[in-house]
Order: sequence, then structure tokens, then C-alpha cells
Amino acid sequence: MPLSRRDFTARTVIAGAGVALTGTVGALATAPGALAADDSTLRDEHGRPCEPGYGPLLADPAGLLALPAGFGYRVITHSGVTTLDSGESTPSNHDGTAAFEGHRGVTLLVNNHELKGKRADWAHPVPLTEGLVYDPAAAGGCTVVEVRRGGEVAEWVGVAGTSTNCAGGATPWDTWLTCEETEDLAGKNGMTKDHGYVFEVDPHDRRANRDPKPVKAFGRYAHEAVVIDPRQGHAYLTEDASGPNGLLYRWTPPSGFRHGRGKLRTLAADAGVLAAAKCFDSAGRFVDDLSRATKTGTVYGVDWVPVPDRDARTVSVRKQFAEGAVTRARKLEGMWWADGGTYFVSSYAREESPGVAHDGQVWFYDPKRRTIRLTVVLGVNADPAKDGSFDGPDNITVSPYGGLVIAEDGSGLQHLFGATESGRTYPLARNELNIGTAQEPEYSEFTGVCFSPDGRTLYANIQDPGIMLAITGPWRRAH
Repeated sequence: MPLSRRDFTARTVIAGAGVALTGTVGALATAPGALAADDSTLRDEHGRPCEPGYGPLLADPAGLLALPAGFGYRVITHSGVTTLDSGESTPSNHDGTAAFEGHRGVTLLVNNHELKGKRADWAHPVPLTEGLVYDPAAAGGCTVVEVRRGGEVAEWVGVAGTSTNCAGGATPWDTWLTCEETEDLAGKNGMTKDHGYVFEVDPHDRRANRDPKPVKAFGRYAHEAVVIDPRQGHAYLTEDASGPNGLLYRWTPPSGFRHGRGKLRTLAADAGVLAAAKCFDSAGRFVDDLSRATKTGTVYGVDWVPVPDRDARTVSVRKQFAEGAVTRARKLEGMWWADGGTYFVSSYAREESPGVAHDGQVWFYDPKRRTIRLTVVLGVNADPAKDGSFDGPDNITVSPYGGLVIAEDGSGLQHLFGATESGRTYPLARNELNIGTAQEPEYSEFTGVCFSPDGRTLYANIQDPGIMLAITGPWRRAH
């Protein structure tokens, strides 16, 4: 049922008072050098004025990761250096990651490898482990990393023969959904099967991953991330695509369907309803692209428009809608479920917002009110080579210490940075491995940001060459 203007207006009044939060993000407004809260109002638990975060980043003598004082890191996997339990090299191009609690103190990390196209194009593709291969021509997939209590690390293949595995997402039943950010059909770029799907991987049971099957009900397009509403069972998915810009999707399960381990692979290709978001403001005016919004606190109502042909063999899903039928967004990226809804990222937009351009947004979708609220805007980064300026948000997580932690995929220096509840940004880490020079930049994005189940360790990846890092330190509420 479409959301009426009257309903939307009433819900906007409520949403405008702030998203209901549980130790996470409120209304944020961030930009390099800009504040959402006056310095005089930013105080610690003792009432003393303070700066957000953990202090300045200190150069790493090893030339890998700059961190605040008191913090340290450990390399968990390193493509071309560490090996899987099969003896083959850890695959490269680490991307989306989630952490799960295993038995006897083991932390299980599922790590996507964003490898597009043929295996021959990559030095370290995901190994073709027998029984776990979808398309033997494809280089991508994901691995499962076991970090044991004594510090020992083991790694094995979760799925192989997939392509361009990007952000993905964890499920409420402790499995991983790995997303293919591609639309390649069989016969294109050397592929022998169709790609552009979501696959489920169980980090707890290797046998459950045998004979991988795509979740075709979620559609075939350039998938970025996915979350599952643990109460309603809806899946929300982002699409990182352009020409035209991608869409925000919702999948509604068929009547009687119950989620659980292995259940998604039993769905028919046309099961449930896949729909794209259509947004409008409080006056009922259609919003063509989320990227145009530049004011934090902006609230839009959301209707959901069914996708005509979700398998998109002749026309890409995002191209199947007439002008004015759905709302698009620039580089829809990471997602994270928290506070009864989902935070999701739309990255930089300069062409879409002339005169008021920005370098990234974070939105919050409230399924009860069927509204989205703009919670983070990053101003245009005028000097990407300068430390402390952030642009191009990508992977995202909600911190157990309050606020968001965001992986940067922008221009120039690459950071992990936090956004506090009071609206301040602060650096958490800086990539010092491949910063290049002004003449020959070699910047590599951060990916896979997530906390361990006990909240003591922050995991993150440097995508190229593919390094998983465990960051520890004096975590606290970062004001």
C-alpha cells in the first residue's frame, strides 16, 4: 500500500525528533572541518571540553597502519604471504567481512574477495575447492578465517567461482550473504555461468556450503550489500551502479516462508516480491536521486515499486523503470542493521548536486515509519592528500561504543574514521602501505570493517593487495 502524504507528514514529525537509538548514531552532520555540535557543548563524562575520538594518528614504523596512541594491530591474513589450510595462497582483494562467534573461543570471519572476471587475470584467485565451486571460470568468492583463542589462524574456502564479491552482509541466523557486484552473463568476460547474484555461506558448517546455488529471488544486478530485518524477514539490498544510478531494493518473502540456515537456497527464482524504493518529500514531491540531498535531518517517505524482471537477462533491473518511477542514488554501498532499521551509504556526488556537491552520505531507513533520514553528509574533500579529511564512505558498521565506523574509499589518503553521536568525525586508522606519491598515487581503500562479537577487536581490510587486520586498543565511548 502506498504511503499517503498525510501518513508521511505525521511520521516525519516523529522522525524529525531523531532516530530512536541504542548506543549508536543520532543525527549527524559531518564534513572536513565542519561540526554538528559546537565545541563548547562537546564534553566528556566529567563535563570537561574534549575532542572526539582517540587522538592523532601516529606513523607506523612498519609502514602499514597508523593508529592513535595505545592502539595496535595484528595481520590476520595477507594475500601472497599467508596460506589456506589447503596450502594455497590467501586470495587477494579483500572486501566485505563479518565476524561470528564460534565454539571454544573461536572468532569466525567471512571475507569476500572482490575479484572480477577470469581466474587467469589474477595472481591469487579464490581456490577452486571441490564441491564449493559455482563457476570454475570465475576468480572471486569468499574465505572463512578462524581466529583461535591462542592466536592461531586458519583459513578455508566458503564459496568459489563467483565474481566481484563486494560488501555482502550477515544474517540474524549467523550466516553470510556474499554479493556479486557484476551483471556478467555466461559468455561475457570468460564466464561460463550467469553472475550478479547473492550466495549464502555458513561459516559454522563447511558441508552446508557444498553445491553453491544463487539466491535468484534477490534479483540479478550489481549487488553491493544486504541486510535482513530480523522481525519482518525483509531483505534490503544496495546496488552500486551508474548510467543510470543504482537503486535501493527490498525483498519481501512469500507467505509462510521462515528464514533459517540454508532456507534461502530453497527459494524459487521468482519467490517473494523484489521492489525498488520510490521516495518523496513531505509535500508529496517525487525525489529522483538521493544524492541531491545535502542537509542532515532530511526525511523522505518511501514506497516500494515491484521490479518487472528481476533476472534481467535482456534489460538491467535499474533500466526497467520509466523516468519518475523510482529513486536512484550515487554509488549505493555498505549497509548495517541496527536500531530497528538499516543504515546505508550513498557515496560521493558532485555531478548530481551542482553547487552543493558532497563526498558521501549515510542514510537510515526506518521500516516501521517507511521513512529514510539523512544522518551523515561529508563535504567535498578539497585536499584528498591531506590527513584528517574524509571522503567516499563505503563499508560501514555500528560501533558498540557509540556512533559509526566507516571505511573510506575516496581520493587520496585512505582512512577508517568514526562518526560520533554528537556529529563529529575523527580518524581511527590510516593506510600507510600503498599511499604512492603525488605523481603516481597508489591508494587502496579500506574494506570489511566490523567488530568482534565481544567488541574488543575491530577488523578491517586493506583491499589491495589483500590484508586483514585486527585492531585493538583502549576502546571507549568516543563522545
